[in-house]
Amino acid sequence: MMLLPSMNGAPTSRVRWGICKVLSRPVWLLWCGALLVPLTLGAAVVKIELPPETAAFKPGPGADFANGQCLICHSVEYVTTQPPLPGTFWAAEVKKMRDKYAAPVPDAQLAPLVVYLAKNYGTGTNAASDAALADIGTAPPASSPPATGSGGEAIATRYGCLGCHGASVKIVGPAYKDIAAKYAQDAQAPVKISEQIHKGGSGKWGSIIMPPFPTVTDGETKALTEWIMSRK
Repeated sequence: MMLLPSMNGAPTSRVRWGICKVLSRPVWLLWCGALLVPLTLGAAVVKIELPPETAAFKPGPGADFANGQCLICHSVEYVTTQPPLPGTFWAAEVKKMRDKYAAPVPDAQLAPLVVYLAKNYGTGTNAASDAALADIGTAPPASSPPATGSGGEAIATRYGCLGCHGASVKIVGPAYKDIAAKYAQDAQAPVKISEQIHKGGSGKWGSIIMPPFPTVTDGETKALTEWIMSRK
């Protein structure tokens, strides 16, 4: 729009406003659109690629539960950057993640997960961890994780695999039926899946890391692989 001189002593801005008021709505919209076109032509999509996550929790009893449950939503750094705090803190955190944020932590994994975090990233001792677990109404863990079945689906549940992989739907990682389809004609499928379970890594299905599960036994790995490959 042209800048106009004052008319009858009225300020130029008031004159322009008066002209704008008499413009019809379609004309006004076209004028505004003409001003915006150069801005949109000059805009470009900015793509930011973050480096792949490569960290995993310290090895030890309960590490598989931490890898399987905590890494669904958090990086390892979320834990490692916390100050060294007692078991009561970790018990409250795990309980909050499950009760408030619906983290799928089974009852059987709650105690070993708290003890693991307190021992490896806090100031936890056995006595302190037991007291913390008592505060949230959870019994101390047994000497080994309870066995709830030897089938592939039971193993996937026990190690928290189903928090990232659905049988037929992608969650964080690929769906098991997609993994089965990818390796259907590959004679090395059991070896490749076993390596992925034990070593973890990223790149095969995108940049999101799969944490390693080194304590999954050979028998469990075989059963889990056969179950995955049977998904359709």
